Parts: sequence; structure tokens; C-alpha cells
Amino acid sequence: MIRDALLTQKRELERRLSEKYVPKEAKIKDLENDLIKVIVGPRRAGKSFFAIRALSALGAFGYANFDDERLYGSKNYDEIIAALHTIYGNPKRLLLDEIQNLPKWELFVNRLARQGHSVTITGSNSNLLSRELSTHLTGRHVATHIFPFSFREFLGMDGTELTGAEARERLARYVELGGYPEPWVKKLDHKDYLATLFDSIVYKDIMRRFRIRSPQAIEALAVYLISNAAREFSYNSLARITGCKSAHTTEKYLAYLKEAFIFFTLSRFSYKVREQLSSNKKIYCTDNGFIHAKAEKSSPDLGRLYENAVAIELKRRELSGGPKVYYWKNQQQEEVDFVVRSGAKTLELIQVCYDMGSARARGREVRALLKASKSLSCNKLLVLTHDFESEEKIEWFGIKRGVRFLPLWKWLLRPNQK
Repeated sequence: MIRDALLTQKRELERRLSEKYVPKEAKIKDLENDLIKVIVGPRRAGKSFFAIRALSALGAFGYANFDDERLYGSKNYDEIIAALHTIYGNPKRLLLDEIQNLPKWELFVNRLARQGHSVTITGSNSNLLSRELSTHLTGRHVATHIFPFSFREFLGMDGTELTGAEARERLARYVELGGYPEPWVKKLDHKDYLATLFDSIVYKDIMRRFRIRSPQAIEALAVYLISNAAREFSYNSLARITGCKSAHTTEKYLAYLKEAFIFFTLSRFSYKVREQLSSNKKIYCTDNGFIHAKAEKSSPDLGRLYENAVAIELKRRELSGGPKVYYWKNQQQEEVDFVVRSGAKTLELIQVCYDMGSARARGREVRALLKASKSLSCNKLLVLTHDFESEEKIEWFGIKRGVRFLPLWKWLLRPNQK
């Protein structure tokens, strides 16, 4: 059965290599050396396609996908390797897809590396991989994170250079429908596709793996969080709203949702570590398309969608080796959406304000920026907008700073800045 499964997968691999491919901006570091290459990210974000294309450029390789029910949980590793060698002609390079579905996979991968194979693995579970990588593969692996399309990658689907007006028009669709590749490339209905994918991740990657006893509670938690993306939360309030048994249970369930790459959180910045750990966090969804598909709202909140899109881009840059990202809030409850820091230095403060037509909203956002600028000793202040662009000197009770206003589409098209 194992050989038959791998042979079928080889045919699927050959078919996929003939399909349209939109290149990712990410690169696999040290692809040609013997370090174990680890590619992690959400399901259906394009990890496999990315890895297949990268390895095919180097020559022949063996391929096994452990998301296949015929291989799921297999323990006969010698039979798997024997079949791969027979089918692919003793390949040195191996691509092992969704490796977390194998028990004690890290021991298997280590053995392959010791035997001289160049191993690339993919996984859709962030914390599971990171825990086991740090324990068993220390110093012997290099990681690459793959997200759904960035805005730059999304525009790359057309293969033609766009005018500013065209890019701005495309942003509206991207911010609402997200960057998952398959619905865009294959012209599928985004809402149906992403609702099905979301449910599959919750049930397959979380409920089944962690044997959740209260499926209604974790589903209610997931839908509530997706409906409140870009907002603060506390575990006590989440437990009360979603019917989870306790704040501890809620914290555990959210950790599972984060491991499966549905959500990520940002901490409130403070120079005091204890205060930073005890403060509320903000929740963000890994792709705006999930918000479109699952949020319990009659109409989209464009301000929240804009902020979530910015959070995704900043998180993408952070995971690629860029600066850490937080949010800021003072005792007067004034808030700055994003604090970008490297080491002990605050590099930039970013505010997202979709509606610049409101003088009150503009004043509130800029005032918080100026106060954070003084508190964090940072003079690089940016407000991301729908279509307003300007550079202004602004003063508030003795705090005078230059503030740049920039349309979101222009910011998203800037190269990654580490």
C-alpha cells in the first residue's frame, strides 16, 4: 500500500509541475547544502508548490506527502524509504510533505540526514514543529515561513506591470478576499473555499489531533475571534463570551488555533517584562479571506480589514528575520497599532486609519502617535490610509514630529525591510 500511495503521489507531482505557478518572494536558505530545510505555514498557502518548484530547479528528488490517509500515522519508515528509492531511483534529495502527521517524525528525519540525504520538510503546525525542531534538530536546520499571497505576490498573478490606479483597485479585492492562492488561480468561489478550509483546519488539525472534548466551545471561540480581528482580548472575557469552561481552557484552545496558523497575537509593548506579559493581547487572522468567509458581520469593517492586512505583512517580515512587532497603549487608553522594534530600539510607529475624512479620527490617531513617539523615543511616524498621501509637521502640547501619511497599497508594495 505504501508503494502504491507514493507512486500515485509521483503522478500528482508531475501534474503539479505543469500547472501555473505564481512565484513566492520567500527563498529557501542554504538550499544546496545538507542542512534540513523546514518550510512551515498555513494549510493550502502554497508550501508544497513552493518547495516542489525550488527543488525541481536543482534536479531529481523523492517526494512523499503524509497528509495522504494511506500514509497518515505510518510507522514503517524503512518501507517508506525503500519505496522512495525504488520509485525515484535512489534520490539524494527528499521532500517530505506535512511531516507532523508521522509519529516521532523528527527521529526519522534525523536518520535520513545522517544517512546523507538532503531533506526538505513541510508542516502546517507552527508550535509543534518549533518545539521539536529546537529539541532534536538544533543547529542542523534552516526554517522558511510561507504565508498566503502577499499583495506583491497577488499582483504578480497578472504577469504585467500595473498602473497605480490598477494596483489601488486590486487592493480592495485583496483586502476583502485575502491571499489564498487556489481561489484566485483556479477562479473558485472564495467564501465557499475558505469556509471549507477553515472548518477542515479546526476539525482535522485541532479537534482530531488534540482530542477536544468540547468542539462547540473551540468552534465558537474561533468564529468569535475571527469576527473581532484587530481587537484586544483577555482570556477571562473570551471564556465568558464563548462558553469555554475557564480562562485556562480558552488559553489552551487559542494556542491550538495559533499552532494551526489561523491566528496570531501581538503583545502590548512595555519596558517592564511582567507588565508586557500580563497585559491584554490583540488578535489577528492569518488571512483576510477567513474574515470574509466566517465572520458574523453583515458588512465588512474596512478599518479592521486594513489593520489586519498590515499586521499580516509585518508578521511576515518578522518571521523572515525582520524586527519584532507590538502594539502600544497608555493609561489614557490611547493606542498605536504597531510598534516595530529591533533589540532595544523602536524603529517605527505605525497607525492604520482608513477614514482620513474624519478630523476627529485623524486627530485621535495622530495624537496617540505623538505621545508614543515621546514615550518610546522614536521619530519615524507613519499613518497608513486608504488614499491620502502627505508629509506633515504636527505639534501637540510641545511634542513636534514629522508624520508621513501613505496609502496602504503603496506601503504593501515596498520591498521587505528588515
